[in-house]
Amino acid sequence: MEIKKIGVVGCGIMGSGIAQLCAQSGCPTMVSELNSELLNKGMTAIRSSLDSGIRKGKVSEDVKQATLDHLHGTTNLEDFGDCDLIIEAAIENLEEKKRVFTALDRVCPQHAILASNTSCLSILDMAMVTKRPAQVIGMHFFNPVPIMRLVEIVRTILSSDEAIDAAKSFSQSLGKVVITAKDMPGFIVNRLLIPYLLGAIRAFEAGVATKEDIDQGMALGCNHPMGPLTLADFIGLDTTYFIACAMYDEFRDPLYAPPPLLKKMVTAGQLGRKSGKGFYDYK
Repeated sequence: MEIKKIGVVGCGIMGSGIAQLCAQSGCPTMVSELNSELLNKGMTAIRSSLDSGIRKGKVSEDVKQATLDHLHGTTNLEDFGDCDLIIEAAIENLEEKKRVFTALDRVCPQHAILASNTSCLSILDMAMVTKRPAQVIGMHFFNPVPIMRLVEIVRTILSSDEAIDAAKSFSQSLGKVVITAKDMPGFIVNRLLIPYLLGAIRAFEAGVATKEDIDQGMALGCNHPMGPLTLADFIGLDTTYFIACAMYDEFRDPLYAPPPLLKKMVTAGQLGRKSGKGFYDYK
């Protein structure tokens, strides 16, 4: 199938990035939020991202204007009635995502593909609240979406080849490299990344080294762009904790069990960059 119009549910950090990327590629794009305040915040973030691209010489004024012309916001899921592909980027809560998929199944055309940007939740659970489980897949983008080159396409045991192939082709048209994973918690990237981050947190918690030396050790010793504690702050400690919990619940492997320090920091509201303080202070 040919994907011409895109819908994006959620205009937060991930949703706004996905919407910007789709609109910047020339696709008419509709992005939704729960209310006007959240929608305006997301649209402002998109404009700021485009302005940053202009300052860096990576985006022209014409591209910015064309992107905004292709982009429209809404607070009503009914407006996704003529979309070919809808990418859900709502809060990482399975019950909320199932509610969204139930609503999308009702309003979207029969041919439309419904995709979730979840980083760890079961795509099949979302698919089973719809009448089109063969057309429900995962499309996991990475933050910041306009810059990061990867998309994980996630196939459930019911996903059709047609839906997977269409999502792959569309992702490639956005300039992304596509990898395909089974519908298992963490997929590929987080299944490997989360134990690495948790291991770094455990090392710091145990007093093996300072946070700076742990980060420098991995950045310089393994040629990583940033150390694991800096990366955890960037991802969000709440997000890291949530993914770890979901994976531990599924596998019951101590490798995925969140360290006590991580839980305490999340409880204290020390979430990393998003809150101004995590392992490092960003205020």
